[in-house]
Amino acid sequence: MSLKDINKVNSQVVKKIALVIANPDTSTTTQFPVGFWWSELTHPYMEFIDAGYAVDIFSPQGGECIADTMSDPNDASGYSRADLISQGFINTSELAALVKNTKSVEEISVADYDAIFVAGGQSPMFSFASATSLHKKFMEFYNAQKLCVALCHGTALLKYLTLADGTALVKGKTVTAFANLEEDFADNAVWSYGILPQGQHLMPWRIEDSLRELGANYVQAGMWRSFAIRDGNLITGQQNFSGRETAQLLIQSLGLS
Repeated sequence: MSLKDINKVNSQVVKKIALVIANPDTSTTTQFPVGFWWSELTHPYMEFIDAGYAVDIFSPQGGECIADTMSDPNDASGYSRADLISQGFINTSELAALVKNTKSVEEISVADYDAIFVAGGQSPMFSFASATSLHKKFMEFYNAQKLCVALCHGTALLKYLTLADGTALVKGKTVTAFANLEEDFADNAVWSYGILPQGQHLMPWRIEDSLRELGANYVQAGMWRSFAIRDGNLITGQQNFSGRETAQLLIQSLGLS
């Protein structure tokens, strides 16, 4: 089966999604390389393809993207060993090749897509502040009344987005994102393994706190529980276990919008 066939399960593609993953970066806290998270790409991708949608993969800068190691089901840590969807994606050469040479978000024509979907991973916490092309493109979708989605640490993007009058995009909106209690869990893990000294956080800032400070109504479903929510044409997903639910909410919303 060719990639063309994989990308057109149904006889007619009815919707088209621009799926954005983060470029590689380096954590300023651990000094380790960071990237996108496999399941936040692969699980939504599968949902969209199953719905008969076409999906193109982009990144802020374009080029090769590299996943966070613990998101790889083949990683020695075993953290994502049960992620058979990512395993299948990685071991399908035509699909795996999609992250080797991504197009820049600057190449996205908003008129050609029904929605933009921004996946997470650790890199967005370090790279999205300077990803001004992504800021601009996301707001182009938003201002065109098209559905805009951010998942897990991909919601870091929301910190940098404003409306035309300078108001924070998220002010007054109900959103979710990687929760403080999940960040606490991650911090305790790196402390227990001696990766960081006790008291030093894995992430340089926390999305939940930032969204609240910007005036958002932040909600979450509990630690590691799949959760997504829509407010207007903005959809947010809580963390890496929420990829499927976030994609399904987008699919449902596209059918209603």
